[in-house]
Amino acid sequence: MGAFSYSTVLLLWALLGLAAAVGLFFTPAPYGRHERRGWGPRVDSTVGWVLMEATAVLVLPAVFFAAGRRDAVSWVFLALWELHYLHRAFVFPFRRASPRRTPWAIVGMALAFNVVNGVLNGAYLFALAPPYAADWLWRPRFLAGLAVFLGGMALNVDSDNRLLRLRRRSEGYAVPHGGGFRWVSCPNYLGEIVEWTGFAIATASPAAWVFAWWTLANLAPRARSHHRWYRERFADYPATRRALVPFVW
Repeated sequence: MGAFSYSTVLLLWALLGLAAAVGLFFTPAPYGRHERRGWGPRVDSTVGWVLMEATAVLVLPAVFFAAGRRDAVSWVFLALWELHYLHRAFVFPFRRASPRRTPWAIVGMALAFNVVNGVLNGAYLFALAPPYAADWLWRPRFLAGLAVFLGGMALNVDSDNRLLRLRRRSEGYAVPHGGGFRWVSCPNYLGEIVEWTGFAIATASPAAWVFAWWTLANLAPRARSHHRWYRERFADYPATRRALVPFVW
């Protein structure tokens, strides 16, 4: 894939993210608390989750080994990616153990996203970008991005843990408290957005920035839908809590 064609594909991919964001603001994806009929056959949600996220676990390493770069910086980029997705694919879904069923259509769309996203990110990091300097891992940009990435992941995991503990204690849904839930309805989503923004900072990759944009485009509308759902369902829902950005929105 030449530089021009890659840039064109990346631009089109970013524009598709914009279209997805607009659609999701009007119609939440039909799984979880926003589940609804009319989306065809369904699969056990744990199986569906593993299929979706395991794709991301596999695609980036496939591009990495195909491209042939073996420098320390490339290994670290790959390790950060795998740190997130190994947890999302093989730890989180078995802890949540939801009895719900997810439409195959949603699984298919997420799987396709992870393939395209993994290829685009891997192609830039391990093939198209000029080789990263040996001291890249000690530069302020990388260290700042790493801190943001790890901070976002910590918020994401802590928020998920609080939701999991709450669901074990409650029959059905309840209002979460503590941690990031002091300020927003979806700190788990905020953490993931921050996480991939940190990855983009650390790698200085346009594909990683488009991935961060896609994460925002997907999760910001869902956070808005969750926030409305909480307010409609619970009369005592904290009035000062925002959907995604503390004190703002």
